[in-house]
Amino acid sequence: MKKLILTLLCLFIFVEINAQSNNEIAGVYIKRASESLKNLNIEVAKEHFDKAMKYLDSVNTPEIARLGTFIHFELRKYSEAKKFCNYYFELKKNNKSEEYAEMLTLSVDINEKFDDELAEKKRIEQERILKEKETRKIDSLKAIWMKKSDLLSINVDSIYKFNSQNVAIFKNTDFFGLINDLGEIIVKADKYKDVLVFDGYFIFKNKVDEPTELFCYNSSVNNGFLLPSVSDFNTLSTHFGQVMLPRGSGRLVTYPNNTNETFVFDLIAKKVVRISNTEEVLNSLKKSDFIDKFNKEGEVKIGKDWYHFGGHLGGGIHPIYSKEGYNLVGFLCSIDGRFLITNSYFDFIGAFHNNSAQAILGNQVFWVNQNGTKMNAAIDEAENYQGITKLSKLPNKSYQLLRDGMIILGDEKLEKMSDFLRNNSGR
Repeated sequence: MKKLILTLLCLFIFVEINAQSNNEIAGVYIKRASESLKNLNIEVAKEHFDKAMKYLDSVNTPEIARLGTFIHFELRKYSEAKKFCNYYFELKKNNKSEEYAEMLTLSVDINEKFDDELAEKKRIEQERILKEKETRKIDSLKAIWMKKSDLLSINVDSIYKFNSQNVAIFKNTDFFGLINDLGEIIVKADKYKDVLVFDGYFIFKNKVDEPTELFCYNSSVNNGFLLPSVSDFNTLSTHFGQVMLPRGSGRLVTYPNNTNETFVFDLIAKKVVRISNTEEVLNSLKKSDFIDKFNKEGEVKIGKDWYHFGGHLGGGIHPIYSKEGYNLVGFLCSIDGRFLITNSYFDFIGAFHNNSAQAILGNQVFWVNQNGTKMNAAIDEAENYQGITKLSKLPNKSYQLLRDGMIILGDEKLEKMSDFLRNNSGR
C-alpha cells in the first residue's frame, strides 16, 4: 500500500512539473503571438499561437481566448474566431469592463461574417449541385445525340461526287453501289465490282474484266434495269468483253468474245441496236471507194483482204473484224475512208455522240472525232451537282450528309450538337 501511494505521489509531482513546464513554454509563444499581432504580422502571430496551443490542454484564460479571436478574425477564419470568442465569454467573469464591451461588439461582427460565410458556402454548394445536375443532363443529351448521329451515319468505304441528278456511286469493301443525296440506297453494294459513269448513266459490272452481267441506272429518269444476257446477243459469247462509257444518246458499246459484231445497246429503248439497212450502208461505202467489195454475208473487202463488217458505233464509225475467227482488226471511218488499225491507232472505240467518241489504246484513254483524230476530253453532261447536300467524312471513316446545318438520312434529320444541346437543355 505504501509502495502504491509513493508511486502515485511521484506521478503527481511529475505531471505537475510537466504541466508547469508546458504552461511556461505556451506562455512564451502566447507572448510572441501577441507582439506579432500588434505589429500586424498576422500569419506569424497565427504560427506562434498554434505552437502555444500544442502545449495547452485547453483555452484556460480569457486573454488567450481573446488573442485567438483577434488572430482568426484578421485572417478571416470566422468559424475559429467564433469558437475562441465563445471561450472568452465563458472565461471572462467581469462583463462590465471596456474589454468585454469591445469583445461583444467584435462577436457581433464575427457572427455576421460567419453567417455570410455560411450563406456563401451554401450558395456555392447549391451552384455546384446545380452545375453537376446540368453536367449530367448535358452528358445524357450528348449520349442521345451521339446515338442518333451514329444511326444517321453511312458506314461505307467511299462516297464519290453527286451528279446533276443528285446521285453518286459509293464503294463498300470490294463492291460498288448507288446512293442519292438524301442517303437512300438505290443500288446495294453487294454484287457489282466495277462501275462506269458518264452522261448520267451508271453501268455496273459484276467483274472488272470480262463481265458477264451489266446493270444500268439512268439517273435522269431514276430507273435501273439489268441488260439482257450477252448470250442473247450471240449464243457463242460468254462475256461482254471491253465495256465502253455510256453516252448521253443512251448508247452503250461493248466488245463481247466469240463474235464478229460489236454489241451496241440502246439504254433508253432497252434493246440491241443493229443496222437495219446493211446493204445500203455497204453500197454507199463502196461508191465512196472506202471498201472495194462486199457480199450478202456482211463481208467487205478493203484492199486485198476480206473482213467482217461489225456494225455501226454512230458518227459513221464501223468496227471491222477478221474474216476468220473473232479478232477486231480496226475501225472504218465513213466520213473520209480512214481505216484505223487496232494496236496502231485504237483497240476499242465507244459510242459516237456530241461529236466525240471514247477510244482506248492499251491503258490509255482518248477522245476522238469521226475520223479518229484525237481531241479534248468530252464533258460529262451530268457532271455538276446543283443540290445543297454536303458530304462529310467522320474520323471513324463513316460518312454523313449535311443539309441546311442538319444531318440527314432519308426523312430523318438531326441538328448540330450545339443546337441540340441548347434546344433540349432547358436554357
